[in-house]
Amino acid sequence: MMIRIGTRGSRLALAQTGIVIKKLGALGIDVAQKIISTQGDEVTGVPLHEIGKQGVFVRALDDAILNNEIDCAVHSMKDIPAVRPSGLFTAAILPRDSPADFLAYTGPIGAVSIVGTSSTRRKAQLLRHDSTLTIHDLRGNVDTRIRKLSEGQYNAIVLAEAGLSRLGIHIPGVRLPPEKFVPTPNQGTIAVVSRADPSLMEVLSALDHPETRKDVAIERAVMEQVGAGCFTPMGIYCKGGHLIAEVLSLDGKRTERIDKNIETIEEARGQGNNLRARAGDLIAEAYQTLGISL
Repeated sequence: MMIRIGTRGSRLALAQTGIVIKKLGALGIDVAQKIISTQGDEVTGVPLHEIGKQGVFVRALDDAILNNEIDCAVHSMKDIPAVRPSGLFTAAILPRDSPADFLAYTGPIGAVSIVGTSSTRRKAQLLRHDSTLTIHDLRGNVDTRIRKLSEGQYNAIVLAEAGLSRLGIHIPGVRLPPEKFVPTPNQGTIAVVSRADPSLMEVLSALDHPETRKDVAIERAVMEQVGAGCFTPMGIYCKGGHLIAEVLSLDGKRTERIDKNIETIEEARGQGNNLRARAGDLIAEAYQTLGISL
């Protein structure tokens, strides 16, 4: 059986696709790789919230699957939006790598004053930790971000630790504990999305990791109920059924937080509704400040 796999063209996307290809090869499955450009790759000069809602790295690959140009696509699961087109299925979720953010910096850590990130969540969490920091927007792939750091445009930048590990990059910095700097939902997880074709889904399911699937399903259930989108500073992290979820103000000064064990998806949805009710003013404030309609 030959499987056509689609991927973005960034070095990280190709590395993640390479992991999937290697696993399929070990099962005796032949693979053909196709690189597809997405809106998130093509528009790099503005913050992500100015491009559009979550999914800017996914839609072109979804279309390629539905148009039968490819059989499946490899994604960072955190990029996959809650609402999915009919006919698509998340056929495999690989074992989770580190969910944590990583603060890479030049010079002594005590001299860090300008940090690069375009994530409203990371910005709010950094300001909560140290309100004296100046946060500047930073877009581009991992290599571009590290180059801008080395050029002195920033004292530090925030990256996903899993991405650095997959690329074999070792740079000075510190891991930000996910219990305090709560990551975006599903961070550190690779997913394979395919057509809802039983024979294809059966082959890809051999790559699935049930424990990771359950944790990320809990995270996504909370995310879907909160419904705050990528514009609101929000972190959701579940490990072994222990959920931490928070919504912050853009300046990091106010937080609504949940920290408890979750057994079922229904419980997760209930906690998401609870967080939505408690953080409604923070969500509305973020949209209003960024000039975005709810």
